[in-house]
Amino acid sequence: MDGLTIFGLLSVSAMLLFYALEPRGPHYVLAFSAACALSAAYGFLQGAWPFGFVETVWTAVALRRWRKRQTR
Repeated sequence: MDGLTIFGLLSVSAMLLFYALEPRGPHYVLAFSAACALSAAYGFLQGAWPFGFVETVWTAVALRRWRKRQTR
């Protein structure tokens, strides 16, 4: 495996982990959004721009969910 593949594996794994932990607190939602941003970077670096675009949208959705949880 090359470095880019390992980066992608770690970023997508972090997404899964933080998504599962989201009910524990808003900081996990923020961590999920950061993992989405890393996955988007991976997609663009790999040349899979549709994946990168979708992950960018997920980043925005997660940030919006985090902001809403902060106001509760």
